[in-house]
Amino acid sequence: MAHLIISAAHKSSGKTTISIGLCAALRRQGHIVQPFKKGPDYIDPLWLGQAAGRPCYNLDFFTMGRDEIPRLFQQHMTDVDVGIIEGNKGLYDGLDLDGSNSNAALASLLDAPVVLVFDTRGMTRGIAPLILGYQAFDEHIRIAGVILNSVGGTRHESKLRNVIEHYTDVRVAGAVPRNDIVQIEERHLGLMPSNEADAAQKRIDSIAEHVAAHVDLDALLEIARSAPVTKDAPEPGTGKKPPSRGIRIAYARDAAFGFYYPDDLEAMSRAGAELIPFDTLNDDELPDTDGLFIGGGFPETAMDMLERNRSMRASIKAFIEKGGPAYAECGGLMYLCRSLQWREKRAAMVGVLPADVKMHQKPQGRGYVRLCETSDHPWLAGDNPVRQVNAHEFHYSGLDSLDADQNFAYKVERGFGIDGEHDGLIYKNLLANYSHMRNVGSNHWAERFVDHVETCKKRYNTEE
Repeated sequence: MAHLIISAAHKSSGKTTISIGLCAALRRQGHIVQPFKKGPDYIDPLWLGQAAGRPCYNLDFFTMGRDEIPRLFQQHMTDVDVGIIEGNKGLYDGLDLDGSNSNAALASLLDAPVVLVFDTRGMTRGIAPLILGYQAFDEHIRIAGVILNSVGGTRHESKLRNVIEHYTDVRVAGAVPRNDIVQIEERHLGLMPSNEADAAQKRIDSIAEHVAAHVDLDALLEIARSAPVTKDAPEPGTGKKPPSRGIRIAYARDAAFGFYYPDDLEAMSRAGAELIPFDTLNDDELPDTDGLFIGGGFPETAMDMLERNRSMRASIKAFIEKGGPAYAECGGLMYLCRSLQWREKRAAMVGVLPADVKMHQKPQGRGYVRLCETSDHPWLAGDNPVRQVNAHEFHYSGLDSLDADQNFAYKVERGFGIDGEHDGLIYKNLLANYSHMRNVGSNHWAERFVDHVETCKKRYNTEE
């Protein structure tokens, strides 16, 4: 089970670009590459998944139990040549003083060798004490190699290599020169999502060529193969045909909405739902469906097209108004409000939620959230009642002029949600929140939503 973690000394060192390039370059060589991303994130996994040709899965200490992380990892490493795990922030950075949720903690949990990416701009001899310090800080973490990024030229590279060879025992697995052509456009929520970039594949190809030319891929494979062999875990539902429930759930998948965890969608399928993608920008109306799911994204960048597609907005509104079960997160919540304002422009949205959305210059909610379910939550708890939920949020928008006397599915114990105290607006059979959920052992939200859709369908058929 060859695998490694790509981490860094600090964020913005270029590890995402390097990871994308490695996934694509190794795939070009014929290897089956399975990407993973540490922490809550949608955008990096979109790029990593497209580069590897396989869905990217998130490994997150806050939303997942410590036993779930290696289990999910092993499930998706079956019949794979190499696993590439991209860390978040720096190797030892994390929420807790003891580093229990850091990249280093993940490396320890998965017995993964670490390859550190260093932004070497303005750096020569100083890289040696940095590497030595990272090695000495935790002797249980194996830093098996480094990749020098943003190298200024052959002379700069030679100095760095000589210093590292003289003072350390760490292997230099690559030296990647600065190249603006391979940079991915950034904006207010981080890296531009690959589902929105028309030239995404061309950019991935350029990154792969650049990384392959300057990174020793054989050395990285050797490092990855040095990871201890672990026992494979069966994938959930392996060998079992999903129950036939006749439930269809339409979900928005286009340039405006694309933030979905693949294992959440897989959990819906295992629960017996048929997932039907649709396009809020170009389709005329919803497909024939029993339920509706609109995930996160960047509706503000497509607000003109969303407004112009009146027939789709009317179709969604009619579905919800007649009691159709629906779930929306963040961008989806924004789309279901009356209007969306960004900069000096305002556009009409679906109009089922009694609020107007305004984009701000600074984040209104950012990071991990902890929610407590209220008795108004519309989904049945089933055999696994959920009262406290760990999730995450990242939104620059806020709700203006929200009508009073709204029912909410959650009280916010940590984070911001909709108003600092509540999240999860409830309207008929719609639940819409800023928080993003993970379908994990402590929060089987995907199965609960499928059950909710089935309950609503049976009730509708009985009333007819």
